[in-house]
Amino acid sequence: MLSTTLRSAARYQSRTALRALSTTTMTNHNDPVVIVSGVRLPFAMSSTIYEDQLAVDLQRHAINGLMTQTGLDKNEVDYVIAGNVIQEVRTSNIAREAALNAGLPISIGAHTIAQACISSNAAICAGAEKILTGHARVVIAGGTETFSDVPIRLKRPIRRKLVTMNKAMKKGGMLGAFRHMMKGLKMKDLGLETPAIANFTTGEVMGVSSDRLSAKFGISRDEQDDWTLRSHHNAAKAHEDGFYKNDVIPYKGSTLENGIKGESTKESVGKLKPAFIKPHGTHTAANSSFLTDGASATLLMSESKAKELGYKPLAYLRDWSFKACD
Repeated sequence: MLSTTLRSAARYQSRTALRALSTTTMTNHNDPVVIVSGVRLPFAMSSTIYEDQLAVDLQRHAINGLMTQTGLDKNEVDYVIAGNVIQEVRTSNIAREAALNAGLPISIGAHTIAQACISSNAAICAGAEKILTGHARVVIAGGTETFSDVPIRLKRPIRRKLVTMNKAMKKGGMLGAFRHMMKGLKMKDLGLETPAIANFTTGEVMGVSSDRLSAKFGISRDEQDDWTLRSHHNAAKAHEDGFYKNDVIPYKGSTLENGIKGESTKESVGKLKPAFIKPHGTHTAANSSFLTDGASATLLMSESKAKELGYKPLAYLRDWSFKACD
């Protein structure tokens, strides 16, 4: 009797939830997604100001900065999404870990996206989809990366030996374990693996793909160097003019971004040699992105929720598309 009652109650709750979700989803097509606010930490070259921070720490700082700037009640947040490519195994779902460490309620769901060079954008779009399908009304979306603390591991033959070490030790003691470790190993196996900033299937780094594209579309080295100078000079001036005042949150009291080279000249940039396709490529260390540490956080809401809470939308998210290329 009790089991029958419980099954009936479960079916009723399931039907009710589905009806509510269906109704919300249809309604939300007329309730667009808005960006309410966004912040980021100062972007820095690797192994500089964030050398003692984990990626999860950077994402936590960004979330805290966003919450402080907006004054949002943490209980209003429905979901958190973060992008992260070079993952620390202890914080593989970095969105969840950062949200918890930022003091958000444990009941808030979270997941992490890995999509090279565009993970934060993918997180924002995934957050928008959460809102449009009625699964959330307030989402924090962002991303974090650090090249100052990448996971370095032993090569695979050594790892395989270590995984089965206990069995060998149980059978033959310390001597058995030693024989197990040494059997079949080669000198090339005795090394370390660092994360490759490359596609697993093709083995190519993003710089090679970009260099090839610049050749395809006829973008010269000279044009790229000119654009590089423009970018550095504009970024330096933006900091001087306070343009980033509400966008970049201080880290240890500073908003300095040490990758910006406002003093760069055409001569200094032009001296550098190709970094990817050698010797005739057009991408160099100067006109390419440097390895960057940093984090960001964006506050997304349905338009109705933003109005309910008294926020003025900065922008509307209408549509997006992600494509792959060779």
